[in-house]
Formats: sequence, C-alpha cells, structure tokens
Amino acid sequence: MTATSAKTAVPDTHIRGKSEWALVWDRLRRKRLAVISMAVIVIIYGAGILAPLVSPYSYRDQDLDRGLEGPSADHWLGTDRLGRDMLSRAIYSARTSLIVTAAVVVSGSIIIGNGLGLLAGYKGGWIDNIIMRVGEIFSSLPGLLMLILINASIGERVTDGVRWIEDNSILSGLVSSGFASYLTVFAAMSLFFWVGTARIIRAQVLQLRERDFILAAESLGASPRRVITRHLLPGVSFLVVLQISATLGGIAGSEVVLSWFGVGVQPPAASFGAMIFAGSGARTFQAHPHLLLVPGIIVTLLLFSFSLLGDALNDAMRSR
Repeated sequence: MTATSAKTAVPDTHIRGKSEWALVWDRLRRKRLAVISMAVIVIIYGAGILAPLVSPYSYRDQDLDRGLEGPSADHWLGTDRLGRDMLSRAIYSARTSLIVTAAVVVSGSIIIGNGLGLLAGYKGGWIDNIIMRVGEIFSSLPGLLMLILINASIGERVTDGVRWIEDNSILSGLVSSGFASYLTVFAAMSLFFWVGTARIIRAQVLQLRERDFILAAESLGASPRRVITRHLLPGVSFLVVLQISATLGGIAGSEVVLSWFGVGVQPPAASFGAMIFAGSGARTFQAHPHLLLVPGIIVTLLLFSFSLLGDALNDAMRSR
C-alpha cells in the first residue's frame, strides 16, 4: 500500500460514531406519527406550563351573566355554568395533568420503582423476597378502586395538614392553589405505579449481575452502591425510559378518572376530570356540547399521543 492510499484509509477507520441515545433519536424522528405525537404533547403541556402567560383569563374568573355561552370572540371555546372561560380552564387543567404525571413518574417509577428493582435484583435473598412480595400485594389489589378509596379517606386529613402548615409558617396559598389535592393524588398513585418498573428492572439486573464487568468491579472492592449506580443503572437506562413512556398515558388517564369521580384534584384547581364530569349527561351534551367536547377532545389527543409515542419509542430502541 502506498503512502497516499494509507493516508486516505485512516479516516475511514476513525469515523466518529454516535451514541446509542443519538441513534434512537434519529430513528424516532424519522417516524411521522412519533413526531406528531411529540408535537401534540409539547403543545398541550407547554400551554399548561405557560398557563399564566397564554391563558386569556384566570381559571377562577366567573361571570354568571355569561354562563353556558357557546364559542365566541371573547371566549373561543365558550364558557361553563359559572361563566368561566373554557379555554383557560383547559389550559390550567393541562398544567394539573402535567404536575401530577411528572410527580408520579419521578416518585413512583424513577425513584421507588427503579431503586427497588435495582436493589432487589442485585442483592437477592430476603431483600428480593420482601420487595417482590410487597409488589405482588399491590398488584393484586384493584388499582383504580384503591386509588379512589385512598383519596377519599385521606384527602381531608392532607388538606388539614397543609392548612396547619400555612397557619404555622410563612407559607400561604397552598390550600387555595390545590397543593393539598395534588399531594394526595400523586402520593396515592405512586403506591401503585412502581410495581411494573421494579419487576422489569429486577429481571434485567438478575442477568447483568452475573456479567464479567460486574464480577470484576466487585473483585476490585467496589461497594454495592457504586456497582448499582455506576455499572447496573446505565445498563437498564433504556428499560427505564421504555417503562416511563408506557405508563405516562395510564398516569394521566388515572388522574382524569379520579377527578371525574370527585376524589382527585379538588376545586378551585382546574382538572380535565372535573370538566368532563360537568359536561357529562345526555341533556347537558345536547344543550351545551362544548362542555364535554372541549376537555374530551384534549384528553383523547393527549392519551392517544402518549400511546403512539410509546410504541414508536419501543420500536426505535428495540431496533438498535
């Protein structure tokens, strides 16, 4: 081989590669439905994040003289029975859904589910047995019914506790902002949404802990904490993302159902479930269809987008 050909061959063997996450993103963005789903989720939740800036009215503003109006120039999506702007209520309801969903994902799936799954899979023995048996107990219970019972039984106690914090600290406005009901809903939902994540992570860790790089780290004196955080956690990160994407729609839907039953996020906080409940009923829908169509269409778009995005993400990761 000549010197010239050797020089031209070197760059071909040193092409800078992409990370696995970059490859997954490249595959994901080539899927049209995935891109559309992400756009819908970003628009709905982005409006919720920027609710005080983008909503034309406050979700509390009432005008009893203009109750149950249809779409107009002043109220693009109409008003409800109390004369509150439906568009503003929908935007603030998106913020409620985002707060509850994010809190449940962080506390239930990432912290509790991921942490217990890693611990059970790596330690094994009695620790594994206890964690899995507790998970079986929670998974054997009727989840939705238990969520309704928990929220109905401890909702008032949580509200009283938050009110006591207001009275004995410099904090104010917690009860009126709906913080107590947010806390009740996501705490109860976190009790049930960790089991699936823990099982999947545990199954993968049981395989990884027998690999040579884990045995080498242990032989070099690595502590269990270091083995779990530095070696096992990166190996299951893709499973964590897949599990989160698969549960996002279920979490958002559960929050809507709880509010529809009247045991979720409580007034004056805005919620899609409360809006759907106010617009349900055959006579109400015939006379004022916008009361049900506005929250119903938004919730349908949101849950359908989560489902499509989860399927696309699963395909993008499994083809790596």
